[in-house]
Formats: sequence, C-alpha cells, structure tokens
Amino acid sequence: MPQNHSRYRSDLPQLQGGLFLTDGGLETTLVFHEGLHLPDFAAFTLFGSLEGEAALRRYYEAYADIAKRRNTGLIIESATWRASADWGARLGLTPQALEAANRRAVQLLEEVRSGYDGIRVVIAGCVGPRGDGYVPGNEMTESQAELYHAGQIGTFADTAADMVTVMTINYVQEAVGIARAAKHHKMPVAISFTVETDGNLPTGQSLRSAIKQVDQATSGYPSYYMINCAHPSHFGHVLPEDEPWVARIIGLRANASRQSHAQLNESPELDQGNPVELGQDYAQFKRRLPQLKVMGGCCGTDHRHIEQIAIACQPLFGLNG
Repeated sequence: MPQNHSRYRSDLPQLQGGLFLTDGGLETTLVFHEGLHLPDFAAFTLFGSLEGEAALRRYYEAYADIAKRRNTGLIIESATWRASADWGARLGLTPQALEAANRRAVQLLEEVRSGYDGIRVVIAGCVGPRGDGYVPGNEMTESQAELYHAGQIGTFADTAADMVTVMTINYVQEAVGIARAAKHHKMPVAISFTVETDGNLPTGQSLRSAIKQVDQATSGYPSYYMINCAHPSHFGHVLPEDEPWVARIIGLRANASRQSHAQLNESPELDQGNPVELGQDYAQFKRRLPQLKVMGGCCGTDHRHIEQIAIACQPLFGLNG
C-alpha cells in the first residue's frame, strides 16, 4: 500500500524563489563532532540504535532551528547517501533491511518537519554514487545506472519524500541513469556534481559539458543542478553569468576546506575552514548568479557555516534575520 504523503512533490517551493538552506556535512559532523562510528561513512547505520537515531534527530533540528530563526526555507536530506544495494550488501544488510532503513530515514525527516510548521521544509531522499564519491571507477552505462538506482528511488517514491537529491556524482552516465530512474518513478530530482580543484568533474569533463549531456539525454528532466564537495575557490571560475546551462545550477553545497579531495582523504583531522568567509563566498556567488536559491554545505561544514551563509545571503533575498 503506498505510503506517499509528500507535501511538495508536485510543486517544489525552491523553484519558485526565496532562500532555501540545506544541512551541512552530515557524515563529517557525526564522525568528527559527535564521535560516532560510521562504517563506510554510512550514516543510515545509526538507525540501528536509539542513541544513533537521537543523534540524527539533533543534527536535523539544529538546521531547522536556523531556518526558523532566519525566516528561510529548508531542504533536509535523508541519511541515505550510502543506502544503495552494493553498499548495503557490503555492510551485511539484506535487501529488506536496506529498504526499511531508507523508509525510516524519510520518516525521521517527517517527524522533524512536523515540529516546524511555520517554515517550508522540503524532504529529499538522498542518493549517492554506486562507487567512490571522489574517484570514478567501474563506471556504469546509463542503463546499468538506471537499473542500479531504481530500487532506492522507487522506495523513496513510496514515502513522503518530496524529491530525490543525488550527491557527489562524478561521471555523467550515472547521472543520466539516476535521472531516468527518477522520471520512471515520477520523482523530482536534483543532481549535484562533484568537481575537482580545476572546476571539472573527476573524469576531466567540464561541468558545462556534463550538464548539457545530462539534459540532452533526459530531455531536461532534472529539476535543477547543484555543485557539492568542493570549495567555492575551486569552481567559481567555471560559472559564467550569461550562459543558459549555468542557469540550471540553483544550488551550492560547498566544502569548508580549500584542500583537494586527495588531501582531504589523507587528513586525520577535520578542516573546518572559516564559516564567516564561506558565507561571504556564497553572497558573492548570489550577486553574480541571481538564480541561486539553495545554499548549504558539504564536507567539514556544520550548523555554524549554514548560519553564516544565511546571515550573508539574507539581504540579497530581501530577508531580515
């Protein structure tokens, strides 16, 4: 029996205007600030204990509090970046247990949303890459990617998730397959690409070419695109103001750190960057790219960074905080 009680699936409010914050770096926050163990960086494993679930609830509520205080919208992502078939099998989960985890992850966000009726809270089912988020390997064809990701996206379609957000995708064929799976299940989808310090995808393909290729292969199905898991200094130079493909990018989820992915992988400590500086970087992007509406964080960011992003960008949306 379908469990779809979505609120915004047919009309995503972030497409209409206004500032929408997201959460920050879920996994880095839980590991480095909360001291929690996440095998394979899989936050959904926390649903195995009351303490783990409570930590997730506190994490999301911190961002909902910011959105309420700053009078913004909020997009919260389920803790399911690693909750697809291969990662679940690697962690010893049955397909049934993995499906249950995906459902519970969305249900938790419903519970959080119910406590913040005064703000627009969009629930996104988070999908991650089949492989490594930084390094493309064992690349799938478009059809293979569609088949692989269809299970998780189909589960989200049967929940209250308003949309699917695809994070840290690093090659185009996987993005195309995911977009097609989302279309099949009638789920809005936002695709967020990982870029390197040169602003290109890890495959070397330009962001411009990647977005154009996905749009061409899917008849422009993605609701919008984002950039995540890179510092603003890594990609600002590849976003000209006056090209139509750039207008398809309405969201940024940057890293706090200026380090490369290779450096971050080898670092034993969390580089938290400078929250105030990051907020100012976002404001500069907004002045140059007025279509930007979705602003949040990735690795190394937490509620402090998101608060500073809100403070810096609120005046550009005509908001008072």
